Amino acid sequence: MQTKRAHHLPWRRAGHLADNNLSADDVVRETGWVFNNETGDDLTLKEFVDTGDKEVQRYVRLLELQNIQFESSTLLEIGSGIGRMTSAFTNRCQKVIAADVDSAFLERCRQTVAQFGRIDRLNTLHVVNGRTLVLGDDTVDATFSYITLQHCQPQDAIELVNEAIRVTRSGGTIVLNFRTWVLSDVVLVPLGVAMRALWKVSIIGPRLARWRWSTRIGWQANRLNPNTVLAKVAPALCEIKVFHSVKRKLKVSTNSQKPIKTIPTNRINPSHWWLVAQVS
Repeated sequence: MQTKRAHHLPWRRAGHLADNNLSADDVVRETGWVFNNETGDDLTLKEFVDTGDKEVQRYVRLLELQNIQFESSTLLEIGSGIGRMTSAFTNRCQKVIAADVDSAFLERCRQTVAQFGRIDRLNTLHVVNGRTLVLGDDTVDATFSYITLQHCQPQDAIELVNEAIRVTRSGGTIVLNFRTWVLSDVVLVPLGVAMRALWKVSIIGPRLARWRWSTRIGWQANRLNPNTVLAKVAPALCEIKVFHSVKRKLKVSTNSQKPIKTIPTNRINPSHWWLVAQVS
């Protein structure tokens, strides 16, 4: 049964739109706010995918992922959407498993990759309950997630991190993006709680859940700092790196005695941080 969690409502609304008989360009115009906050009547699927290509190149460089042998690797992408970054991964990797909570997005993802990537390298995975990956242990060489875990409830996000570790082989790499606390969250987090409550109201909720301004408020679903995450998962990891914006300091510690390297980096949002580590 599909989860009824409020923070999934915008995905389901956008997924319903993606399931309609719209052109690929129309889907991007109707649902772009879900994936990269881009809106506008002139957007095209090609422009949408181009932004994903550039971000994959950027994060491979910024997060020091050049040593990953992508061409011989199976990569899992948690939160693929309609394939904005997935196409770039299929052009790099031997195999890609695109995972998302909405099956309509996954069908559109296949169409996107067929046009701009390597469809023969793609498999899709429906994350029905938003927290469990129906994959065997040690299935993939790398797991990647960007702007997805911050939209989950905290426990769901932690469960997905545990799942990422479980399905990634020993010696494989996890590359996971999170959002942590900033001063503006004093206002944003309570507003997010209120907005998600409104999404459940039968008359106005469905309409609110498909508006960009509403989702930007309502998706303030969690803030997870590195200490919170690493306290749960550090024992299963090694070569742990935490990348964060040069505009802020992050103090990272763990009771597991695992060494952790913090790396301030340009072009990372001050409210974001990345966990890059090998599975023990």
